Amino acid sequence: MGRAGLVIAITSAWCFAFSGPMAKFLGAAGLAPLEAVWVRMGGAGVLLVAVLALVRPRALRIPRSRLLFVAAYAVVAVAGVQALFFQAITRLPVGVTLLIEYTSPVLVVLWVRFVRRVRLPRSAFIGALIAVVGLAIVVEVWQGLTLDALGLLLAVAAAACCAGYFLLSDAFGAEMDPLGLIAWGLLGAAVVLAPLSRPWAIDWQAFAGTATAGGHTLPVLAAALWLIVVATVIAYVTGVTAVRRLSAAVGATVASIEVIAGAVIAWVLLGEALGPYQIVGGLIVIAGALLAQTATAAASRHAEPLEAPTPVPSRS
Repeated sequence: MGRAGLVIAITSAWCFAFSGPMAKFLGAAGLAPLEAVWVRMGGAGVLLVAVLALVRPRALRIPRSRLLFVAAYAVVAVAGVQALFFQAITRLPVGVTLLIEYTSPVLVVLWVRFVRRVRLPRSAFIGALIAVVGLAIVVEVWQGLTLDALGLLLAVAAAACCAGYFLLSDAFGAEMDPLGLIAWGLLGAAVVLAPLSRPWAIDWQAFAGTATAGGHTLPVLAAALWLIVVATVIAYVTGVTAVRRLSAAVGATVASIEVIAGAVIAWVLLGEALGPYQIVGGLIVIAGALLAQTATAAASRHAEPLEAPTPVPSRS
């Protein structure tokens, strides 16, 4: 059971890791970041709702008392993370953007300690500090931030929304199926982003052509389908399955593979190689984020106001 859970979790991480590179192919085809996000959210939401309606209809039931929660999940944990991430990767390498987004546990530490007023072990703050130091190395602060400033702000904002996902997961009750929450979250995100993405103005004819990025050429429709089916639907389904088989701490640790996998895929498909500082800093970020996340989750489980189930996976 444990070995199978690890295999499923690793599969989920690698599936999620394709989201950034596939989005760059859609960008090369002429789609704006918000248009690519809408295609991903709308396509995956419709597909997942349709599949659940056939094989697991109970998963789609939402108690009336949880409607506002589902709306918040759709806006913050799905639409916010995805839109900001897709905007950020137009200015930053995919691997760097993932590393910055992965500092979200640091923001969770601050929120849990100073807003929820839960006492956290020293290891949570040490992990947060380690992650911040690693991030400083990634962006090479001693050279006055060599990366695009707006791209960095977008990536940090994506990290904040990702932190919101973790906090919302603390309030996720057993009365809702996690796959149903994800399905409605994806569809809700597509609805929320529609006025900004303007799907009616998307050049749908672009999907009949090809796109070139990093010296590689792919059919645009194939890139879009891979983004929808593999990097979203399969990624979320396997992620939820893995979390149910593994502990939250183990699941979070394995999920960090997404950062490495994303960087590798971006290097192979897009030629976006990380420099030595990004590699060293990235390893430090991952170590610090995992320490902070694990310590905070342990403290939250023992805090009366924060009794929470194992969270469902969040990602880019």
